[in-house]
Amino acid sequence: MKAPSSTEPQYLKIKHTLQEKIVSGVLNVGDKLPSERELCDIFGTTRITIREGLSQLETSGMIYRLDRRGWFVSAQRLALNPTINSNFHQIVSDQGRVPRTHLLSGEYIDAPNHVISPLGLKPFAKIYLLKRVRYADERAICYSENYCLPDLVPGLLELDLNGSLTEIYRQYYNLLYTRMHLSFYPTVMSDEAARALGASKGSPALLLQRLNYDQRGNVLDFDVECWLHDSLKIEVDTL
Repeated sequence: MKAPSSTEPQYLKIKHTLQEKIVSGVLNVGDKLPSERELCDIFGTTRITIREGLSQLETSGMIYRLDRRGWFVSAQRLALNPTINSNFHQIVSDQGRVPRTHLLSGEYIDAPNHVISPLGLKPFAKIYLLKRVRYADERAICYSENYCLPDLVPGLLELDLNGSLTEIYRQYYNLLYTRMHLSFYPTVMSDEAARALGASKGSPALLLQRLNYDQRGNVLDFDVECWLHDSLKIEVDTL
């Protein structure tokens, strides 16, 4: 770990000091950092400098900010292997964390233009749209929009959608996820995703788009997921 240098900028000294306290265990996962005003007193500097140091540490994924609540120490990133079919609840549980999914809304709507082609829909087709927030250890880390085909899952909106969609498909419709086409790339938080996750609009995020297929090889649904940038890492083993 790099030690603060007498010649480096003050904001980097702040970053390295806080980083060392996290790595050494003085500050643990979930701990709240002192307020920005308190940090100004501790380091004898301005709020602008404090925020620059915190921003540097946030970019590295070691801390995160909740609107109107302050700064907190991040947990270890969840590992996602896109070559393995697995659902969010299983991924989180297998890594020793506690998963939860909360339904924000479920609607029967005209299919948005961006899902018509992936799902092979006709113009003006109807679709189910589920907006949900996913939690690990009670921290909101993923805002998801699930676009589901009504013909395959009739009555979906009448079910409890606060759990695993994978299990709902299996239990009520005898449908299984067997393969997917996945794309992911860095982006920034949309207004809607930021509100759902308690983050700032425009903050860094990882966008995942997933086209899912059932056991018969048919398109099953289309998911768009916005993950906090410090919550996820992609891991793949190659032959």
